[in-house]
Amino acid sequence: MTTLTFTKGHGTGNDFVLFTDPDGVIELTPERVRLLCDRHFGVGADGVIRAVRSAALPEGRAALSEDPEAEWFMDYYNADGTVAEMCGNGIRVFAHYLITEQLVAPERREILPIATRAGIRDVLPGVSGYTVDLGRWKLGDDHLVNARGLHVSRPGLGISVGNPHVVTVLADETKLDALDLAAAPEIGPAPEHGANVEFVVPEEPLLKDGVARIRMRVYERGVGETLSCGTGTAAAALAFRHWGGEQMPHSWSVDTPGGRLAVRMFPTEEGEHVSLSGPAELIYRGEITLP
Repeated sequence: MTTLTFTKGHGTGNDFVLFTDPDGVIELTPERVRLLCDRHFGVGADGVIRAVRSAALPEGRAALSEDPEAEWFMDYYNADGTVAEMCGNGIRVFAHYLITEQLVAPERREILPIATRAGIRDVLPGVSGYTVDLGRWKLGDDHLVNARGLHVSRPGLGISVGNPHVVTVLADETKLDALDLAAAPEIGPAPEHGANVEFVVPEEPLLKDGVARIRMRVYERGVGETLSCGTGTAAAALAFRHWGGEQMPHSWSVDTPGGRLAVRMFPTEEGEHVSLSGPAELIYRGEITLP
């Protein structure tokens, strides 16, 4: 038996159980992850985030070769116990956790490099939240997406933002609200490692003060429908811009059931990056005994 001291946090309703295990000595089995995320018998969350020193894990040591200052590794698990490469909401909450728990020195709080399975991600604390540079993104394959509430399959576009997404656009908010995401959408052809699926509609008007506005719902791989998905909002904006062509802006406002997030595309020497901005909150601390 292990008694775990944890913190509960969320970013626009996408919630996580966080705890510190600097040397990576706590055995985090899929069964333990599922128990922690169980909303009836555990704490309840969309995922578990363990703060481990990068030097303590093989994936973290590989990330340190990219940036030796990335002291902490975001060891992220979906609610079903599977590991995930990245989480846009999760990494903002993780950065807030590291700062609140004083796991990082004050001088490291301007730009905080964090190691993930998708590589190093830089997080910038701000007055009203956190901004994370999600790095380069990749355009994927075309798919067909079917879900309960859709009368016909809809085209979907594959987008990778460190983790895989398939984005499909719907005609209006009525169709978006009618979706039943209690069951996983069907993707054809099925991505090898699965994917998060975003359903998106434009706001009216689409453009306001130079910012494009969309609304979405998401089914997260290994979790189910969640109130928000950080990388999913970035993927949705990227897909919508791709469909819209050169006249589309690089600044986007994305409404999810859990709140609003901002996405921005910007050039770098290695190619275009995409950033995500939004709030991060820590709700409470507690203890739980794990078998």
